[in-house]
Amino acid sequence: MTQDLAIVGAGPAGMAAALAVAEAGFSVAVVDEQARAGGQIFRRPPGALGERHGSYRPYPWARELIERFEDHPRIETHFRSTAFGVLRDREGLASTALELAVSTPTGGRKIASRRLLLATGAYDMPVAFPGWTLPGVMTAGAVQSLLKSQKLLAGQRVVVAGSHPIQLILAAQLLDAGAEISEIALARDLPGLVEMAQSLPAIPGHVSIFAEGMRALAKILRHRVPISRRTVVSEVVRTDNTLELRLSRVDSDWKKTGADHWVEADVLALGYGFTPSTELARQVGCDLSWNSAGGGWTVSHDAGFQSSAPDVFVAGEPTGVAGAERAWAEGHMAGLTIAASLGAAIQPATLARAKRRLAGAARFAGVMHTMFEPRRAALAELSRQEETVICRCEEIRNGTIEDALQNNPFMQSASAVKLECRSGMGPCQGRYCEGTVAARIAAIRDAPIEASGYFNAHLPVKPVPLQDYRDIGDV
Repeated sequence: MTQDLAIVGAGPAGMAAALAVAEAGFSVAVVDEQARAGGQIFRRPPGALGERHGSYRPYPWARELIERFEDHPRIETHFRSTAFGVLRDREGLASTALELAVSTPTGGRKIASRRLLLATGAYDMPVAFPGWTLPGVMTAGAVQSLLKSQKLLAGQRVVVAGSHPIQLILAAQLLDAGAEISEIALARDLPGLVEMAQSLPAIPGHVSIFAEGMRALAKILRHRVPISRRTVVSEVVRTDNTLELRLSRVDSDWKKTGADHWVEADVLALGYGFTPSTELARQVGCDLSWNSAGGGWTVSHDAGFQSSAPDVFVAGEPTGVAGAERAWAEGHMAGLTIAASLGAAIQPATLARAKRRLAGAARFAGVMHTMFEPRRAALAELSRQEETVICRCEEIRNGTIEDALQNNPFMQSASAVKLECRSGMGPCQGRYCEGTVAARIAAIRDAPIEASGYFNAHLPVKPVPLQDYRDIGDV
């Protein structure tokens, strides 16, 4: 059976698009790696814990969105399933159905569809420095996922470090769960009066989000958690079962000033922002554009969120990391565009409301981008030591990459370094080293980071059992 629309991702963007298309009378299939709908932002405990809902603060619309999505009869869901490639016929004719290669709990299968929406979300931005691969060094998203979905603390003593505002929310959640926050290290200052004034255009319609941040900060202050501003983690060493963290003072550009202190912890939770998950978009042939504030390489699209690849649409974080509300608005608009392309009549009033919602979400996202864009060049300098691991899958160290660049003066791209050094050829396909490799090339060649380009993506874009290849037949 050919579906009218296949969606990868059951976060806010994927759910909103699925509902818009299904309510127009079309069939929708949604694939997601998690056990339940909601995405990372609304990750919910498994049903085995006896909880139907998770925490939807500070988004009052989230619960209704999830319930409508789960109850809609035209939406077919495939959870605990990984989309690992997009297939077309060998002639590449745009008129033929797309086929999504999916690894499910019962084996591989293909989902054919007339349209495809990639709402694949984002992952925590990797930052390499000495010791970042040690046990106990975790991304903020991983620590938060354990709390949300399993009600588990990753460790009792935690240092929260980074620059993204979600770090304050995470710290408050950890305190609620009984953790001891040894220190919060922020690479930037807390927003001053000028920045706060500049953020005023984002407040209308987003009071609950700002209130959530203020509640988190108040909780942190009540618990007298030390907050170090203009401070980054520059090194981690492990002694017995304890992490020893070097915290270094930095200037306004996040460059080290030389003043250090050490802190012990069981877990380091790092959060410098997010990177769009664009692997499927790359594999199917979508054009990308560089947007540092939006997370790096993002999928290009038109006003209706159609990509450069025929019949392939995109919404949410792959267009630029901008938060749950923007993802919801983009997914809804993409769904209306897809429904119209399939023959539905979209009322002008419905389209106008969707555009207003997008505009409101864009104001908030713009302020967040301006205030919290990571200083990529300075973060890349943390990996400058020869023995620092850059590619954790293949255990490629910075010295190997710098030697390759020194010995090949015409080597300019991340892909060239990948071919020479194998960085990016491991199971993650470069998700955790591409940014650092590009930034190191930029520093050595004195060029913009985007000039280094990005790794290509090949099927499978994620590791899957070999049997799943056999199951889908003709790959």
